[in-house]
Amino acid sequence: MSTDPATRHAAPTPRRRFDAGRWFVPVVGGLAFVYLLVPIAYIFVFSFNDAGRTNLTWRGFTLANWQDPCRPSQLCEAFGNSLMVAVIATTVATVLGTMIAFGLERYRFRFAGSANMLIFLPLATPEVVLGASLLSQFLNLGVQLGMGTTVLSHIMFCISFVVVAIRARIATLDPALEEAAADLYASGRTAFWKVTFPLLIPGIAAAALLSFAISFDDFIVANFNSGAYTTFPQYAYVAARRGIPAEVNVLGSAMFLGAIALVVGVQVWRYWRGRKLAAL
Repeated sequence: MSTDPATRHAAPTPRRRFDAGRWFVPVVGGLAFVYLLVPIAYIFVFSFNDAGRTNLTWRGFTLANWQDPCRPSQLCEAFGNSLMVAVIATTVATVLGTMIAFGLERYRFRFAGSANMLIFLPLATPEVVLGASLLSQFLNLGVQLGMGTTVLSHIMFCISFVVVAIRARIATLDPALEEAAADLYASGRTAFWKVTFPLLIPGIAAAALLSFAISFDDFIVANFNSGAYTTFPQYAYVAARRGIPAEVNVLGSAMFLGAIALVVGVQVWRYWRGRKLAAL
């Protein structure tokens, strides 16, 4: 057989087949991402709408809505009510939820299974049932509906989310770190505040942000237990019957932009801190 390269036949180049699986996940993920962002984009765009009595059709561009977002009656009051309830509920739920999560994860005691079931029960209960049950309880106890009952209701269901989030963080901690602190003659309290708690801060922060978002966004439970105390979701629901004013979109867009700024700020701080630690 001749070994001359000129006389050899080149092997046929295989055809490249279209790999549908390679494109399936990016395409579906991109469509899902667009689906999630379309309502947010609508809210942001229509916050600049020169709306009349309704904000359902585009009538022209204006900055007046952003210059005076409190123009509709009771809008900013309802927005402030939601912020106050969310801050109080988040603070109390985060403190109590952190202690409950630490106790359930680190200690073994009788009826621990029942305690876990009670923690997960508000997550599995429909909000209508939860709101109606809390309303019946408040009425039977003779409690006046208002801000106090709204805060108590939000604390009740926010604790479950906090416990679940922080328990997941505690489960990832290495017990050897606390043992090392004990070997260095650190007391239990010192080991917790110097070693364990700093490692829990990311989980606590995530749980607090989740609790705040759920509390601020809640409508069903608040609608049952707030009485004459109006929150921002309740205001938006009532306003939808006669056409949601564009200023509602302004406040919603401001909350979204604030959340984005917070996330970007945290990422920049982590990057800067990582660079600083690497330099050391």
